[in-house]
Amino acid sequence: MTAEAPYRRIAAEIKARIASGELRPGDRIPSTRQITQEWGVAMATATKVIAALKDDGVVDTKPGAGTVVRPVTQPTRKYPKEPDLGKERVVRAAMAIADAEGLGMVSMRRIATDLGVATMSLYRHVTSKEDLIVDMADAAFAEQPFPDRMPRAWRECVEIAARLMWTVCRRHPWVASAMSMTRPRVSPNVMMYTEWTMTALGRLGLPLTENWYTHLSIFGHVRGLALTLQDELQARQDTGVTHEEWMATEEAALDRLLATGRYPTMAATIKVDFDYDLDKVFEYGLRLLLDGVEHKLRTRELH
Repeated sequence: MTAEAPYRRIAAEIKARIASGELRPGDRIPSTRQITQEWGVAMATATKVIAALKDDGVVDTKPGAGTVVRPVTQPTRKYPKEPDLGKERVVRAAMAIADAEGLGMVSMRRIATDLGVATMSLYRHVTSKEDLIVDMADAAFAEQPFPDRMPRAWRECVEIAARLMWTVCRRHPWVASAMSMTRPRVSPNVMMYTEWTMTALGRLGLPLTENWYTHLSIFGHVRGLALTLQDELQARQDTGVTHEEWMATEEAALDRLLATGRYPTMAATIKVDFDYDLDKVFEYGLRLLLDGVEHKLRTRELH
């Protein structure tokens, strides 16, 4: 787990002051200069703090008054009382937005609007948008629990983990963006995939480093395809154009390029009617990866 970005940590501290009543609606929050002095950060970081607070709907910039705490507005519709909000309801509301419109549309302001509450009330349940996304991913993976017992065959175990992860990404395409290979966040249900896979690979007697690289290769395969799926769904939502329709728009340019004779292999390749079914690509790639592990095991036995 990596440390939270400094600007996010500072923004969270300012939000805590607002939530506690130390800073009230209409009060000026620390200026960028005051932030640099109080927290010992660069001006660029202080600027990002203000931008993050604006993005989360916590503050407004008013001419002559600086950046102030946004006044609390009352919902125009009738909603459950504030005590019924709860962290789970906040997370589920955020997931619903991400499922329908993509992760980029998730903001504290938007969630509060959908729930009919003041934006600041969300911070009683989640500390920041980044932490909320971690909670969203964890909730998504909790929907696909592992079997009660691990099969005896290592390959079957690994296939179960990979396919469960792919299923989650299929159901919630935004999950791919919420995961990271290089900057992971601590998430119990996501970590279980690593635990399950590493336990299965540990039966092979290979060095721990090789098991870890194998796990990361499988993770990268699933996440890479999931990001492709996410991009395609987002493009279709934004343009209304399907994959097949988009490919048709490129035919003329492709024909001109291939006519140069510089790409004979590609000219032969496109004559084949390929299936762009990502489920098939997922299964094919997973099989190649695990076949490679089995080949390594056979090679080791021969020596």
